[in-house]
Amino acid sequence: MQIGTLTIVGVGLIGGSIGLAAKQRGLAKNVFGIGRNPESLERARTLGAIDAGFLEAELALCDAEFIVFCTPVDQIAEQALSFAPHCPAGALLTDAGSTKAKIVAALEGKLPARISYVGSHPLAGSEKRGPQFADANLFQDRWTVVTQTPATNQESLKKVCGFWQALGSKVRLLSPQEHDRALAVTSHAPHLVAAALAAGLPAELFDLAATGLRDTTRIAAGDPALWTAICEHNRDALLEALAPFAERLEHLRALLVNRDWNSLCAFLTQAKKVRDALGN
Repeated sequence: MQIGTLTIVGVGLIGGSIGLAAKQRGLAKNVFGIGRNPESLERARTLGAIDAGFLEAELALCDAEFIVFCTPVDQIAEQALSFAPHCPAGALLTDAGSTKAKIVAALEGKLPARISYVGSHPLAGSEKRGPQFADANLFQDRWTVVTQTPATNQESLKKVCGFWQALGSKVRLLSPQEHDRALAVTSHAPHLVAAALAAGLPAELFDLAATGLRDTTRIAAGDPALWTAICEHNRDALLEALAPFAERLEHLRALLVNRDWNSLCAFLTQAKKVRDALGN
């Protein structure tokens, strides 16, 4: 796969990593970035994530063949719709958003016929923000979900899958709804659990917070506004994911109240088995 001009909207950790990976792997001849912060764009250019940064989207889109939106989920659809008139015929749009159903619904059938959109989500990243944390190997051997619906253009779907594979990722196809239900369990609910643990820690116990608590609450350091938008987009699936977690928590409490140590050991043994199967 070879792209003439790759344009990245939002050159932070994910966008910067896409740029670095694309340039190092020779995937794109030109890599342009679009953003609102000139200092961040210049930092990304200095680090080699993009060839040039633009505050005005039109300048970075006129020749763009492949456009990746790496902005917060509540901004992606609006940006894509506003940028679409400036994209050349044949341009292909995708995104790296952590929710898919609302974004796909907002864009499918709403874009000019000369361009296409396929949703995607690389399951990689961290709580850190900014191009200074970008990593060309961020997607290596990590999964990327690419979404499809009955209306998805199959040639565009193939190209988006090829793009992520060229960056080193493994690809799995899901519907937007399947993606959101899965991520509610594997990402969004865990973030809220980590946030609940962090928010409940009294200041006088900070000095006693050792590795276990720090590891468990690491993701709670993510950007609150970004995660609020994710929760709003995926509210229904997130409520479904939190319900069985609440039941398991109440079950654990009951085991402690009843001093049922054998059942507690069995519960912890099963949890260890699952965690060990996940690997590092």
